[in-house]
Amino acid sequence: MDANGTTGYKTPIPESITTPDQVPSPIGELSFADGVPTPETTEKLFDHLDFLRGVEVFLNCIPAASLEGIRRGMLDLGCADCHQAVIADELLDSNPLFLTGNTDTVYALAMLDIDRDGPTVIEVPPGSGPGTVDDAWFRFVVDLGAPGPDRGAGGTYLIVPPGYAGERPEGWFIAESPSAVNLVVLRGFLVDSKPDHAVRMFQEGVRVYPLSARSAPPTMEWTSLSGAVVNTVHASDSTFYEEVAQVIAKEPVELIDPETRGLLASIGIRKDAPFAPDERMRRILADAAAVGNGTARAMSFRPRHPEFFLYPDRRWVNPFPGGDYRFLHVGGSAGRFLDARTTFFYLATVNTPAMAFKMVGKGSQYALATTDVDGEPLDGGTAYRLRIPADVPAADFWSVVVYDPQTRSELQTGQPFPSVNSKRDPLEQNADGSVDVIFGPDRPQRLASNWVQTIPEKGWFVLLRLYGPLESWFDGTWKPGDVEPDSGTTSRG
Repeated sequence: MDANGTTGYKTPIPESITTPDQVPSPIGELSFADGVPTPETTEKLFDHLDFLRGVEVFLNCIPAASLEGIRRGMLDLGCADCHQAVIADELLDSNPLFLTGNTDTVYALAMLDIDRDGPTVIEVPPGSGPGTVDDAWFRFVVDLGAPGPDRGAGGTYLIVPPGYAGERPEGWFIAESPSAVNLVVLRGFLVDSKPDHAVRMFQEGVRVYPLSARSAPPTMEWTSLSGAVVNTVHASDSTFYEEVAQVIAKEPVELIDPETRGLLASIGIRKDAPFAPDERMRRILADAAAVGNGTARAMSFRPRHPEFFLYPDRRWVNPFPGGDYRFLHVGGSAGRFLDARTTFFYLATVNTPAMAFKMVGKGSQYALATTDVDGEPLDGGTAYRLRIPADVPAADFWSVVVYDPQTRSELQTGQPFPSVNSKRDPLEQNADGSVDVIFGPDRPQRLASNWVQTIPEKGWFVLLRLYGPLESWFDGTWKPGDVEPDSGTTSRG
């Protein structure tokens, strides 16, 4: 036997392809017998592998769990059929748990099931604001209303399954969806700072029904979302996997690619099989959910990608980083922007190209702040100021809404609407035309109309929305100030 440990052959064996008998690792020392793992090490490695896959499922499947959370919330409100819709007829206050909903527009939501009902019709009235249909994985199907093919003139849409070869009425807009469950979201704008016009427009003009019921469609049933005590947010613990399993059980196999199906199957989630983890797997998935949820929070509240930040000298973050509704990175050459997708769906709902594309004077744009100017978390017991410079690049209006970092829903305070709105509220301006928005636990003596209440010992974050964004937003020549601690407005009035 020669020095390389071989008999009769002289091949040098690189150390890089061999495995020592003892290998230190983050999960403890790994033991091998001439490259073969011991039983104890094998068990440790498989536990870790299942844990890693559980974390990956959490991070990659938030879109599915989120839409399932909305479906369950609507069921809790009694909306089981497509003609049973919810409407924020008095706007969306902080009672419903709803990911970063706005207080500025009238929401109307309906849930389709084209597996149960077949091709389904959506009648959209003229004057409707931005609307969207998303599939069960929160992927874009079609826009409705102003950004849709009807261009705000109203129209009739037909949502059909893949390969549909049935009736295609002339003048209708036909859209294929790969999933059975589909979410319909419509938004209506305020008139004279009131929701009445949009509510009437939706309740009189929106109809959703199976194509098979076209000759005698059911009457729409509307349930108020305003003030409703309901949860539409996906789970953060191991019940998250049950939400995803429900989606997989309901939807066609082809909804997701084989790679994702394999990832899900590796932790026991697969089509036509019960999701029934044993005690070992339940423990592992509980740990995986904790780390997956924590990682999603790190991505959302302390992003590390430079592309997430809107400006080199500000803390403001783009909640839709990458500028692609498919979350393709660098036009797809860098694949899927995984962290952008996780972040967006952890914080928000509704996926549409209208949120990613540059549309001067149309649609809306967003900026997210989770820390103050110094990078510190926003503290509900401290007073802060946000300066909105003059000449805000918003053709329609702008707003600031405050959210709870736990629920990512509107912060619940003594104010039903934790927000200020340039069209609705009589905001006080500075001499130069700028506006100081004040945040803090106590109503200030100065700038009281510009105040949004926060809660001591409770964190918060904020979204700035521009409706009808103008060129100076897109080219970065106009930018908001950072959220700064403020000592000049804290006395109670």
